[in-house]
Amino acid sequence: MNKYSLAAALGLCLFFGGNAFAAKPAGTMPAISDAHGNLHVPDDYRTTYQFLGSWSIAADKGAGAKQMHSVYASPGAVAAYKKLGHFPDGTVLVKEVFETATIPMTTGTVSHAETLKGWFVMVKDSKNSHPDSKLWGDGWGWSWFDAGNTTTTTTKEYKSECLACHQPAKATDWTYVQGYPVLKK
Repeated sequence: MNKYSLAAALGLCLFFGGNAFAAKPAGTMPAISDAHGNLHVPDDYRTTYQFLGSWSIAADKGAGAKQMHSVYASPGAVAAYKKLGHFPDGTVLVKEVFETATIPMTTGTVSHAETLKGWFVMVKDSKNSHPDSKLWGDGWGWSWFDAGNTTTTTTKEYKSECLACHQPAKATDWTYVQGYPVLKK
């Protein structure tokens, strides 16, 4: 192979690799969205993604929690965040939302995850890859999925359905990074 063929091959790898990264954050992972920007919950996120942390949502009345949120990041996202100080394009975040059960135990009143309500999926996209989609904007793709359906979002428009909850985290790129110990240097 001459130097021009090698340069062309390298250029193609960089071009396709860079474009694939936007849809495949870890290189060999399946795409998280289709050509129209419709997201889905990754099949294998519990075994291939890195656990970021959990959030407990306090009960409206009484002791315990009403929900538990467990959050996972696509492979390489944590290392990239530590290096760059932000999530790079292609990062996928998956939040599981569970209803809880609260019971007395010898250690005190304890809440634990009980019933999966659904998933919230975000994909980092600073390039605005899907400008005509109401599920993409402000640097991310956004979608909620009810338990039992990992392929069809119930989110119709991220600005009215997602940003209100994420508004307090606008300064940290719409993500609550302070709750994830693995992101700290």
